[in-house]
Amino acid sequence: MYLTPDLLGKILHRQQVLTAEQVKLIQQEARSMPRHLRSAKAYEQRSVAYELIESLGLRMEANGGSLVEEQTIANSIASDAGLPRIRIDPLQLDADLIENKISRPFARRHRMIPIEVIDGKLKVACANPFNIDGIDSYKRIAGQELEVVVASEPEILRALTEFYGLRRSVMKAEKDLTSGVDLGNLEQLVRLKNESEIESSDQHIVNAVEYMLQHAYDSRASDIHIEPKRDASLVRFRIDGVLHDIQSIPMVVHRAIISRIKTMSRLDIAERRRPQDGRIKTVRKDREIELRVSTLPVAFGEKVVMRIFDPGVLLQDLTGLGFYPEELKLFDDFIHRPHGIILVTGPTGSGKTTTLYSALKSITQSEVNVTTIEDPIEMVHEPFNQTAIDPKVGISFAVALRHILRQDPDIIMVGEIRDQETAQYAIQAALTGHLVFSTLHTNDAPTAISRLDDLGIERFLIASTLIGTMAQRLVRRICPHCTQERFLEPEEVEALRLSVPPGKRIKVQEGEGCFECRQTGYLGRAGIFEVLAIDEKIKEMIIEGADAPLLKREAGRGGMKTLRQSALRKLADGVTTYSEVIRVTAF
Repeated sequence: MYLTPDLLGKILHRQQVLTAEQVKLIQQEARSMPRHLRSAKAYEQRSVAYELIESLGLRMEANGGSLVEEQTIANSIASDAGLPRIRIDPLQLDADLIENKISRPFARRHRMIPIEVIDGKLKVACANPFNIDGIDSYKRIAGQELEVVVASEPEILRALTEFYGLRRSVMKAEKDLTSGVDLGNLEQLVRLKNESEIESSDQHIVNAVEYMLQHAYDSRASDIHIEPKRDASLVRFRIDGVLHDIQSIPMVVHRAIISRIKTMSRLDIAERRRPQDGRIKTVRKDREIELRVSTLPVAFGEKVVMRIFDPGVLLQDLTGLGFYPEELKLFDDFIHRPHGIILVTGPTGSGKTTTLYSALKSITQSEVNVTTIEDPIEMVHEPFNQTAIDPKVGISFAVALRHILRQDPDIIMVGEIRDQETAQYAIQAALTGHLVFSTLHTNDAPTAISRLDDLGIERFLIASTLIGTMAQRLVRRICPHCTQERFLEPEEVEALRLSVPPGKRIKVQEGEGCFECRQTGYLGRAGIFEVLAIDEKIKEMIIEGADAPLLKREAGRGGMKTLRQSALRKLADGVTTYSEVIRVTAF
């Protein structure tokens, strides 16, 4: 019934994936596993054989000696059984079909999950197509012909956890809430539970929220939106900058979920008429992940948006942000200056916070005092001294900055320069020997200088304190699993304002759409940058009153690449697509 390491090793050997010596190694490791990992309970709860083989780091005989991973194993099983192989997207599963066609204990025991009904046949994904007794039993239970396909065992378990997790919790919560069960007394969240702990709980709203958070983390989501509509509530995740519909939940459950989230973020549960802001810190797999929570009354109830701040994303090495070598060298020179102002510009969601946090992380040492002023604190990072502005008690960026200058700082990060007072204190801090980082909402790097001028800062002060400005955006990366080539159409070449010799065509890449990228063609994001260094010529032009277009032309002659040029370079390198270049740099 179960996929054992021995059975899996033999299949991989028959498919010429592993050698006989590698199979012997698998058998030896399986015999030496602790007793509890060889029990029926362990095989029912985990993908024991998959986990063991992947942990050994075995390499294939063919295919350049690539690692034997989950998809390799599943493909080998399908090939050995002569059956089609599919990938399971939990969000595409038919909830009613699963509910009506299979019980949870049977599905977990036999690693099966119904996918769809086609021409009267029930398509069933199974991990072990050699489990004939299990397939025959399910055929009798379902009462119809089966079309068996193969999916990886971890994939089936993840799909079952997703269905019997968030969806089942929502259904049970709806039943409880409509029959008068009080779910209002919910404890404070300390850490996310593991799957077995969640399943043992009868607090279905707690379960639903925690499954939703786990699913968001697994999906690389940056934001979770819970939006009340007329008849139901919609849960959406923002993945790589684009919102995806995840789950529809009944309105009665929506209200309970909002109350649970407000409890977790220590907001006023009774207050539904005004917006509120809070934060949640969770611990998952020994890693702290913070969420910033915002509630907003809308037409059909309270909408909640939770922004996810993962240290692995927010505190990266600068080399992982998408800089080209010459851009990184220039920016690295900026942040290692002893004093002055560095400005990062761009709209909301362009990655400015990640760049600033990553820059601060790279230069933070025990010998320096790094202090930040934020609205609000995006993510608590112990080496920084972080303070949040609070207009209700009179703490603005300017007030906080004035007091921080008495705290003996070496490096100061001001979340945003919004007004003349803040700009003046930032200039004063730079003049008195501090390194100041901040952001502005401008479209390009040279316009940041005009913005400071508009705020009333004398141009000779701008020239003497400003180290450099950098505009940035985020473009979606082409999914490496489904990339394909095509030629740009003539109208696309014209839109990019490129000159192409007669008879020549420009070849680019794009993602076709696959399981890994959720059919979007994109997986992950990369930064594009416009880095303006304030050299002697630029300083002279600033003092003389040159406007942003003049500064941009001079910077271009000095080697500065515009955002459009940076995006085109990413297009030429096969990192992003034509449509992303147009979408992100059309201003």
